[in-house]
Amino acid sequence: MDRVIDQIEVEVAYALPHRQFLKRFYVPSGTTIEQAITLSGIQDIFTEIDLEKQKIGIFSKLTKRGAILQDGDRVEIYRPLLLDPKENRRKRLNEMARK
Repeated sequence: MDRVIDQIEVEVAYALPHRQFLKRFYVPSGTTIEQAITLSGIQDIFTEIDLEKQKIGIFSKLTKRGAILQDGDRVEIYRPLLLDPKENRRKRLNEMARK
């Protein structure tokens, strides 16, 4: 793919336990995170993604959908937690105490 000067290269990533999505592509300079997600086509594949509810980041740093992307950024869409990490730890400790 030829790179046009006013474009930047970005990635959009989303992972499930059994399936992952990673797409690297070029977008116009000034593209927001939300626009890049739309351009990636990920929501056509993973229809459960709800950008109103799910957290989004760039390289593990939480950010807002309207943030402007920089060349080389990786947009990450985070799945909602099924269980609070603190509650999960308590549950494991209780199970270990019973053994």
